[in-house]
Amino acid sequence: MALIVVGGSGRGAGKTALICGLMRVLPGRLWTAVKITMHAHGQSESIFEETAAGQGTDTARYLAAGARRALLVTADDDALGSMVQRILDDHAQPTNVIFESNSVLQHLRPDLCFGVVASPTAESKPSFNLVEQCMDASVALGGHDHAIPGERIHFHLASLEKISPPMRAWLEERLPELWRS
Repeated sequence: MALIVVGGSGRGAGKTALICGLMRVLPGRLWTAVKITMHAHGQSESIFEETAAGQGTDTARYLAAGARRALLVTADDDALGSMVQRILDDHAQPTNVIFESNSVLQHLRPDLCFGVVASPTAESKPSFNLVEQCMDASVALGGHDHAIPGERIHFHLASLEKISPPMRAWLEERLPELWRS
């Protein structure tokens, strides 16, 4: 099982788009995509499972991109740890789990962590500090696909929903088990 976290510097950074791109580059893999939020989204349950693919919500976009399951978790910091553990306990091999959240990093250590940066000049939300400490790579929307090597690689993608060849090669190196048939 691969465990991936995608965090972001703020609202609208492109976290959902990147998650959809990651799942699309690995079709046929069993994905559970989990959006974690501290804000109520009109669901009565703290863990809501989306069942209809589409473009109306982030979880519907996950299903449209190929997720087997899409969950919306509404929790404060006190309850989040037990909810994350419950989700992981429910998803054994060969399911892969991808979280859209900054705060989930307080409760798990992923195989890969991406930080999506909305704009280098925009102010980041405080929870992004944890992502910056844990991320393996940063990703930003750019005019064209390219990668900037460094202590942490920085990917610039023309579209966050389309993983570039350099990013794909980087992913293959770090998670080789996902690329085997």
